[in-house]
Amino acid sequence: MRTAERVVPAENLAIAGLVPLSAVDWPGRLVATVFCQGCPLRCPYCQNSSILDPTVPGAVPWGDVEDLLSRRRGLLDGVVFTGGEALRQEAVLDAMARVKAEGFMVGLHTAGVYPRRLEAALGHVDWVGLDIKALPEHYGQVVGRANAATKAWESLEVLIEAAGHGGPDFEVRTTVVPGDVTADDAVEVARRVHAAGARVYALQQARSEGTSGEFDVVAPGWDGTCERMAERIEALGWDRFTYRPA
Repeated sequence: MRTAERVVPAENLAIAGLVPLSAVDWPGRLVATVFCQGCPLRCPYCQNSSILDPTVPGAVPWGDVEDLLSRRRGLLDGVVFTGGEALRQEAVLDAMARVKAEGFMVGLHTAGVYPRRLEAALGHVDWVGLDIKALPEHYGQVVGRANAATKAWESLEVLIEAAGHGGPDFEVRTTVVPGDVTADDAVEVARRVHAAGARVYALQQARSEGTSGEFDVVAPGWDGTCERMAERIEALGWDRFTYRPA
């Protein structure tokens, strides 16, 4: 006899912040954005560096999200769960299910750290933004965690497999920093992502806002370097490619 899966209620979700209206967190959609507390990675360009500590309790109760949705029915397309790393907390699955039950769409930003939990979320989400940060051999330098590469690329496989069976739309994103392996790897990362079967991709310049300030996002000729990088990546042939300058 199969044991019922444990459900951690949405009320347990540690929420660091809630943005009631965003036009940038899900391309083409107006959404509310839920920032989930905590992340196991330590990427120096993370724009939400203040919410990475998993021991910090949530600042926004789940009831505030439900109240917002009750007031914004017909005005919002959906809710995006981001972080931190949204999939770090099991309670996000119940939170997603509740948002769907209220008739809203669900988006997810993830670094792919938890591929099994990503699989569990597929029945609730309509769109995923997946960060693939570097080539596998360089991942530890970027995120500060040795086994993150395996998890992230496995999460890409999960999304590609699901897409072949009516699963959620997804975008793969790579963020680049001058003088860093992220920039060295970006074109090859895009090639491998394309070869794996993904068809929507974004190249993003790192920004300094909200980071720990431990790196420099400005360098001589950097904008031109990124533009040339974007041209090479776009030439791979995507259904949709987006270049996001700083």
